[in-house]
Amino acid sequence: MSRIPVLTTVGEVRKTVGEWRCSGRTIGFVPTMGALHPGHLSLVSLALEHADRVIVSIYVNPAQFGPDEDYESYPRTFRDDIDKLEKVGANAVFLPEKDTIYPEGFSTSVHVCNLTDTLCGKYRPGHFDGVATVCAVFFGIVQPDIAVFGKKDAQQLAVIKRMVLDQRFAIKIIGADIYRERDGLAMSSRNRYLRPIERMQATALFRGLSRAAELACKGERDAGILCEVARQVIEKSPLAVIQYLEIVDQDTMKSVEKLDGPGLLAVSAYFGKTRLIDNIVLDPDASYKED
Repeated sequence: MSRIPVLTTVGEVRKTVGEWRCSGRTIGFVPTMGALHPGHLSLVSLALEHADRVIVSIYVNPAQFGPDEDYESYPRTFRDDIDKLEKVGANAVFLPEKDTIYPEGFSTSVHVCNLTDTLCGKYRPGHFDGVATVCAVFFGIVQPDIAVFGKKDAQQLAVIKRMVLDQRFAIKIIGADIYRERDGLAMSSRNRYLRPIERMQATALFRGLSRAAELACKGERDAGILCEVARQVIEKSPLAVIQYLEIVDQDTMKSVEKLDGPGLLAVSAYFGKTRLIDNIVLDPDASYKED
C-alpha cells in the first residue's frame, strides 16, 4: 500500500494544504493527466526545489479533448503513477473524480484570447479553454504558491501564465525544460501509441528543430528559411505528416518573419495516428558549437 496520501475530495486537499501552511510550509503544485514518465517526474523534482511541500494532481480532463480525440483511450495508470510519485518525493496526490472537478450545474469556461488562435489552438478548437478552466479550478482548490508546467507544451504554458496574470492568482508559474529520450524524442504519454517504426522516425522532429537552431546560431534570421530547413529534415522520414511548423513569439504565440530576438520554433506532426508536438527556442545571439 502506498504511503503517500492520496486525496480524492476538495475537503481533503484543503485540510492537508491548510496543515502545511499552518506549519509555515510553502506549497507547490504539478497538474498532470497521469501516465507518468520521467518528464513528469522532473516537474515534481523542480517543484520540490521551489516549495516545501508538493501536491500532484492526476486527472484526465475531458474538457480539453475534442470529439475525435483520445479521451476514452488515454492511458490511465493510476496505481503505477502513485508509486512513481512516492519515489520521487511528492508529498500528496490529488486523484479527483470527474464530479469533483465538474459538479452538477458547472457552467463556467475560461477563455484566454489571442494566445489560443495559433499553433495547436488552430487545430484543437476549445482545447485551451478546457486547459485554462481545469487549471483555474485546481488553483482555486489547492491555492499553491508555485505551479510547474513543462515547456514542451509551450502554448499551454503561455496561456496559463496569461490567465494567472489576468486573474491575479497569487501563484508563480515555473516552466520546466523539455525532458528528452537519449535520441532526442520529447517524452510524452502518447509516445506509447507509436509503433516501433513510427517511434524510430519520430526522432526526425528534434533533428529538424536542432538543424534550424544551428543555422540561427550561425546567423540566419529569416523565419521562412529556418522553417524550410527544419521541414526538409523532418520530411526525410516518410511517415511524418506535418500539421504545422512555425516560428512564433514566445509570449504572444504570433508568427514572426524575422528573428530579432529569441523565437519559438514549434512543430506538430502525425506519425501514423499519433500526434506529437515539440519545440525549440531559436536564439540568434547564442553561440553554436560543433560536436
